[in-house]
Amino acid sequence: MKLREIAAMLNAEIEGNDAIEIHRVARIEEAGDGDITFVSSPKYTRFLQSTRASAVIVSRTLRWDGLNASQQVPVLLRVDDPYKSILKVHQVFHPPRDPLTPGIHPTALVAATASVGQDVRIGAYAVIGELCRIGDGVIICHGVILGDAVEVGSKSLLYPNVAIREECKIGSRVIIHSGAVIGSDGFGFSPKPGGSYEKIPQLGTVVVEDDVEIGANCTVDRATMGETRIKRGAKLDNLIQVAHNVVIGENTVIAAQAGISGSTKIGRGNMIGGQVGITGHLHIAENTKLGARSGIHHSIHQPENAYFGSPAYPQRQAFRIQGAVTQVPDLLNTVRELKRAVERLEKEIEELKMDRIVTDSSNRR
Repeated sequence: MKLREIAAMLNAEIEGNDAIEIHRVARIEEAGDGDITFVSSPKYTRFLQSTRASAVIVSRTLRWDGLNASQQVPVLLRVDDPYKSILKVHQVFHPPRDPLTPGIHPTALVAATASVGQDVRIGAYAVIGELCRIGDGVIICHGVILGDAVEVGSKSLLYPNVAIREECKIGSRVIIHSGAVIGSDGFGFSPKPGGSYEKIPQLGTVVVEDDVEIGANCTVDRATMGETRIKRGAKLDNLIQVAHNVVIGENTVIAAQAGISGSTKIGRGNMIGGQVGITGHLHIAENTKLGARSGIHHSIHQPENAYFGSPAYPQRQAFRIQGAVTQVPDLLNTVRELKRAVERLEKEIEELKMDRIVTDSSNRR
């Protein structure tokens, strides 16, 4: 594809030869002749000095003095948003694959009472339970299991081996990746005399609103009573645990291996890092940022703040604590030296006392 064609697609300004043939999209560190790449942050501008890419997409506002005459000069395409632009180019060279062929596979089991919309695709060995309602344009890949009375909104995509248990509701344009389980039992057990436990029935459901994406091997537990709810536009990475009666606010993003305990309410627009743990029955205010591996043990009521650490502190305070921790070995050495010095002084003082006692005794004689 000619570079001028890419520039026209992106409404880009070209600095250099627009007749170059582009064959591939590549990372700036790995790009070579015929490749196009991008720089979206000023801190990566240094790679412009070493990249072998034929063309680089950059911001219109990027200032760069160029290369030495002996070096290969990449052509620059100046755009408003380099990251979005490279995604457009990537889709041209790597158009999205169709996840499933049209139609319903003959091995799929669809209950007679299920309602299936138009243009629905259902893969091999999928199971659609009684009274399920499947919206138009839904794609249900191989091995997916929908329990009885599950609802799936229009144009949603369920990748292979997703399990959605009875009476859960999935909105429109939802993407759920392989191995995710929606509506598993909440972790509810009551202690019995003698040390054993009695299971508490989990009678609620899960509601996943429109435009949510749930990563591979996530588990979203059904409510003990009522509902667990993931609100519109939320995005969950892989391997996340969402416990019973949790509410995740609109457009909240959560990175891998985070865990949210029961009945916690997370506000809209939160950004939650990997391996964050949040205890139960808390409230997290909107637009809160929680750094990776933070432990949240108390509610956060003030919005638009960042927290880090375990237990978590406001980010600036947490960084000061972390900085102080690195000084502990030196401080221990200092304390040991001070202790030895004090012991020497105490010994000297004791010796002076003894000398004075001896001197006083001699004078009295």
